[in-house]
Amino acid sequence: MPGECRAESFDGRTVVVTGAASGIGAAVVAEFAARGALTAVVDIKRADAEAVAQELGPQHYGVRCDVADPASVRMVTADILDRFGHVDVLVNSAGVVRLAPAESLSVEDWDVTLAVNLRGTFLMCQEVGRAMVARGSGRIVNLASQAARVALDEHVAYCASKAGVVGLTRVLAAEWGQYGVTVNAISPTVVLTELGRAAWSGPKGDAMRDLIPVGRFAETTEIARAAVFLASDDAGMITGHDLVVDGGYTVR
Repeated sequence: MPGECRAESFDGRTVVVTGAASGIGAAVVAEFAARGALTAVVDIKRADAEAVAQELGPQHYGVRCDVADPASVRMVTADILDRFGHVDVLVNSAGVVRLAPAESLSVEDWDVTLAVNLRGTFLMCQEVGRAMVARGSGRIVNLASQAARVALDEHVAYCASKAGVVGLTRVLAAEWGQYGVTVNAISPTVVLTELGRAAWSGPKGDAMRDLIPVGRFAETTEIARAAVFLASDDAGMITGHDLVVDGGYTVR
């Protein structure tokens, strides 16, 4: 019926999620699995990835990958393609946060942040994207952050990495749209993962919430459902977009 709200099925579609053993990535992979997708749970922690996949069911696959390592990305992508035949959706959720004032942040922390958050996203997009381009279809969703749009104290490396993810997303969208591949980003505010709760507890968290017009932080399921939408048939005309899920924080 016209105007009817429906939950799109992903039956038979293969979805790859990085950073999928915890936090936002785990919520994303669970959301796709609940809609019938076959998922590859990709994480640097092999045992955790395998445990999540086992909990989702026998048709799901847990595998270790260091997204910052080109050889690891190539090997895992080949493994997933060999197992499933193709990839319909890639969600890049793997990320790290190393915080310090800009004048004291170590070069090591800068390099690790950029390696995982930006280079890792690029490597996964490039390797999986090649297969999508060859097949003539695909959906890629990259996890950026409100930190791509606004300055956050002690987030110099993180802000730079996430701004890079948004720029990367736009270029890939422009280059790959002609091949039936859409590429979008999601930029959340603070998300109530285990790490998010710990990092933003107490007065610091209260002060941040006061700056968010809706007065709260995001739930992992809200980010997961945004990823599902961008991967859905309904979003086929959306590409190169950065979907901000921040309760209005960046409109001020």
